[in-house]
Order: sequence, then structure tokens, then C-alpha cells
Amino acid sequence: MTRPTSTTRRQWLIPAGLVLFSLVPMAGGAVRVASLVSGAEVTRENARFFDAPVPVLVHIFGAAVFALLGAFQFVPGLRRGGRGWHRVAGRVTVVAGLAVGLSGLWMTVFYPDAPGDGLPVRVIRLFVSVGMLVSIVLAFLAIRRREVRTHRAWMMRGYALAMGAGTQVFTHVPYALLVGVPTHNVRAVLMAAGWVINIAFVEWILRRPRARHLVPA
Repeated sequence: MTRPTSTTRRQWLIPAGLVLFSLVPMAGGAVRVASLVSGAEVTRENARFFDAPVPVLVHIFGAAVFALLGAFQFVPGLRRGGRGWHRVAGRVTVVAGLAVGLSGLWMTVFYPDAPGDGLPVRVIRLFVSVGMLVSIVLAFLAIRRREVRTHRAWMMRGYALAMGAGTQVFTHVPYALLVGVPTHNVRAVLMAAGWVINIAFVEWILRRPRARHLVPA
């Protein structure tokens, strides 16, 4: 039996971290699904989900698939040694990502604002949903042209936008503990910060010489 090398173990650190990072928003999604299935009390905060549950369910399940499968696309061994798996998982990931972006766009346009939200939050979510959809479409078109490096760069950007909910935990919780419940404009800034941090981190990775193991030619 072949023992895993230190290099093999290291290449699993990124997907493991991404899976852990996605657990908090996934737990929130699970709570939302449970409340819809169990027929929880309808409140001002959740009434829009009960009025139109399909988009939020598509968003939650699509995000879970996109986050988990997307995380394992960062493993070089799976990309190079299991190309069949990579292609199938990649196609499922693209479909899940489009479901997340389209459902997010639908909810942004048609759902009423939640308490504490407002026009700034709605505009930010609109840009993020469109940005995620554009990133995935460009990634798909790139791989059709066999431009692997461009494909993975755009998929990483789309993944970063999808993982914004995880980063927003770290922008919202300290503020809530130190200051209190954020106002409309502050909440918009805190939410935007989560997406900006993710995109900035991805762009930093893509521009590093050592990023070739993530975005190979």
C-alpha cells in the first residue's frame, strides 16, 4: 500500500479549508430548508421564502453542490490523474453555479427586501449575481476553446463570488459584537467587503508566479 507523501497531503489542504469555510453558510441554508419543510412560523423576515420557496431552495442546494465540488477541483491530482472525474464534476459544478447565479438574480429582483436590507444591498447582490454568471459562462467558453488557464481563472472568480457568504461571517460577526446591529448602509458595506475580499484574494493568487499549480497552462 502506497503511503501518501507530504506533497500529496498538502494538495488536499486547500479543498479541506474550502469545505470547512463553506460549512457555516451551508448550515444556515440547512436551517432555512428545515424551516420551509417543517412549516415554521411565518415572520416578516422569512415571509418571502414561504411565498416563493423554489428559488431559495434552488439557491441553497445549488450553492452546496457548487461549494463542495468546486473545492475538489483545486486538487491537482484529481485534475490531471482523473480527467474523466474532473470533466463530469466540472459539468455538474457549472450547472450548479448557473443555478446559484440565476436563482440569486431572481431573488434579488423579485423578493421584497429583508429587514435591514435596502437598495444598496439589492444593487450589490445584483452585480454579484451577474458577475458570477458571467464568470461561469466565460469559463465554459474558454474550456470549449481549450484555453485551460483562462477557464480556471474565470472559474476561480465565480467560485470566489459564490463563497462570499462564508467571508461575510467574518465581516458581520465582529461588527455585531463590537458595535451592534448594522444599519442599512453599514450592512451593505459589510456584505460588499466579503465579496471584495474573496475576489481580491483570487486575483492575488492568479498573479503570483507560484499560482501555476492552480492555473496550469
